[in-house]
Amino acid sequence: MHVTIDVPVPLPAAAYATLLRDAVFVRFRTSVPGASVDDVVVTPTGGESFTVTVRRSVSAEQIPPQVRSFVGSELEIRQVEAWDGERDGSWHGTVALEITGTPVRLTGTVALVPSGEGALLTYDGEVRASIPLFGSAVERSAAEAVRATLAAEEVRVQAWVDVHGTPA
Repeated sequence: MHVTIDVPVPLPAAAYATLLRDAVFVRFRTSVPGASVDDVVVTPTGGESFTVTVRRSVSAEQIPPQVRSFVGSELEIRQVEAWDGERDGSWHGTVALEITGTPVRLTGTVALVPSGEGALLTYDGEVRASIPLFGSAVERSAAEAVRATLAAEEVRVQAWVDVHGTPA
């Protein structure tokens, strides 16, 4: 299932790219209701390139009841974003999100581009669930869960800006 998710960012693209390199910010941003952040690792990969890895646990309530028995009461999600350096005021990279122990995965691209006084973060990719009979239902649920999580993260980013301001 193809998904495109646009997330408005209340910061200039360069300022947000700076924050994405800060593990404290990433932990704050990804600490949304219904999820616990287990680990955040930000790794420089040469020049302005970097990788952000987040591992979190969420309740299985977000997936269809008919497949909960296969995954238990909690899901571990691992998300990796590999960002290239700045190019013409924008940042681009790849994203992979997997639900550990399940055949569910999102892969695609991520872009951070200037938009008005802020920026726009766009995730574009494919959600795949290799589960006989229930695959399409799980894909739809996974896509909606990702949309809801990113919307909650948008609120967290604004909360960070309200307290810390815009990075230099």
